[in-house]
Amino acid sequence: MSIVGVAGGLALAAPAHAQVVESGSVSFSGDPGDYITGGGSYAYSTDDGDQLTTSGSADNSRVSVSISGYNGDWWSVNFDAPGSAALAPGTYEAATRYPFNGAGPGLDLSGNGRGCNELTGTFTVINAVFGPNGYVQTFDATFEQHCEGGTPAARGEVHIANPPPPAQLELELAVATDGIANRVNGNAVLHGTVTCNVPASVTMDGTVTQVVKKVIVRGSFSTHVTCTPGSPTPWTAAAVPGGTTPFAKGLAEAVTEARGYDTEYDEYVRVSDTTTVKLTRS
Repeated sequence: MSIVGVAGGLALAAPAHAQVVESGSVSFSGDPGDYITGGGSYAYSTDDGDQLTTSGSADNSRVSVSISGYNGDWWSVNFDAPGSAALAPGTYEAATRYPFNGAGPGLDLSGNGRGCNELTGTFTVINAVFGPNGYVQTFDATFEQHCEGGTPAARGEVHIANPPPPAQLELELAVATDGIANRVNGNAVLHGTVTCNVPASVTMDGTVTQVVKKVIVRGSFSTHVTCTPGSPTPWTAAAVPGGTTPFAKGLAEAVTEARGYDTEYDEYVRVSDTTTVKLTRS
């Protein structure tokens, strides 16, 4: 082939950060006169103590591989599909220098203080398996690039193998339909549960609104729990009225947001809920 946040009480995390490659290799060599390689050959592998790091885009249209060689070398190679299309097996022709490739395919091998000002080339994706939020599980590709419109070329290949992606944080928020109007301090006390699929620190923030004798009473609340997978984690919070009128027995509206930090994907996960709560005196 030639290739010229969430509703309903459930939320997923957003894009991932760079990941150290568990198993992989990058090798390339150049013709005499190629500026990037100087006509030499280079090979790096996790088996030899070289560190490879990958990062991808959320739409899987880009893969970047950074090389920190055991000998002190440093390189990077970037593959970018046209537009927002996901990188898929096939040959991408007429590639230009990433990240200045516009709507066409992009490519760039640079490092050790050397890079092309202008670049033309081609690359072939042999295999590409992605997880959520730019996680690169498997990526095999070959490439050829020419600097400044010259004939000499640098040619290479990339092989990346990582374990299946870690689970994304998922949250489910429940707000109980019963609450308390505290006759002593006038607060509205709510309770509920939050459920998670991986351990997470979760904060519940929200507001309670009630009409008491034609007066709108509104108060905010915030509470924090450590959520552990396996069973719903209970939470309780008190909303303090913003004026002089206390919360009273009767119906009130609670708008709640649960926010948890996904350590694997370096992002916050949010889920919201609106519930009518019946407050009783206590």
